[in-house]
Amino acid sequence: MNMYHYAIRRLLYAIPVLIGVTLVIFLLFNVVAGDPTLILLGKHATLQQMVELRHELGLDKSMLMQYCDTLKSAFTLNFGRSWATKQQIMQMIKGGAYASLTLSIPAFVLASLAAIAMALLAAFFRGKLLDRSLVVVSVIMMSISVLAYILFGQWVFAYKLGWFEIAGYEYGFPNFLPYIILPAIIWIVLSIGPDVRFYRTVVLDEVHQDYVRTARAKGLSNRIILFKHVLKNAMIPIITNLVIQVPSLILGALLIENFFGIPGLGNITLQAINNSDFPVIKAMTILSSMLYIIFNIITDVLYTLVDPRVKLK
Repeated sequence: MNMYHYAIRRLLYAIPVLIGVTLVIFLLFNVVAGDPTLILLGKHATLQQMVELRHELGLDKSMLMQYCDTLKSAFTLNFGRSWATKQQIMQMIKGGAYASLTLSIPAFVLASLAAIAMALLAAFFRGKLLDRSLVVVSVIMMSISVLAYILFGQWVFAYKLGWFEIAGYEYGFPNFLPYIILPAIIWIVLSIGPDVRFYRTVVLDEVHQDYVRTARAKGLSNRIILFKHVLKNAMIPIITNLVIQVPSLILGALLIENFFGIPGLGNITLQAINNSDFPVIKAMTILSSMLYIIFNIITDVLYTLVDPRVKLK
């Protein structure tokens, strides 16, 4: 099947999925969560105040009309205004996405390259001291809380040593660089542990395949076998792991952005939760669902580029 036809068909199939996702989100926020006017006005609000606020927020419409508004926002990306800041939510998302991506993209690229390289080294020296050391270090890195990394980095490297900025952000290149170096390092450290263990397992699964024994029988060196043959055949699970992380890059890192004062989407989401800003929370939830649907389709298409044996149906 033509790749473009496949992508279009998958996008059409994604429409009922998106409708189902928006329905679940609507039920969670509009039915299960209860009356938001009580949260916004407090328990001492009068009935008149609640009626006026419900009319202002459009909560006096029928449930069907409210759901239609939610569904429409998913297709038009017009999520209305924030209850807390009164800003257009899409403008908030655009500004937050810039800040999030300036941090997440370099951290993601460096962490992925380092993790793949370390996994290949572990597979190359399988069972030896380097392999065991990398596994132990990866487990230790995974076991430490993100809060421990953030607080230690801010206290030691930013406050005591003064190597980095403790918190803050400035828009525009290269103004933001001093503010993202330390959070990017923490992001990399957090990512490397689980990624190295996953990629090492994937590479070792390929090392035991018949084509590796055939290549060794032909006299090929371990370096050529590992980097030319094994890595190529291990790309499908690696691509799956990489592409599925992309939506989280766009949506930012909640704790890192909050502690370092980076006005990204993660920070916006956390503030919306603290302020009970339901429209922003719903917008971020719908946006994350849409991104995961889209990048799942991209993952399937990329499979055919790295492995001709994979056929689109």
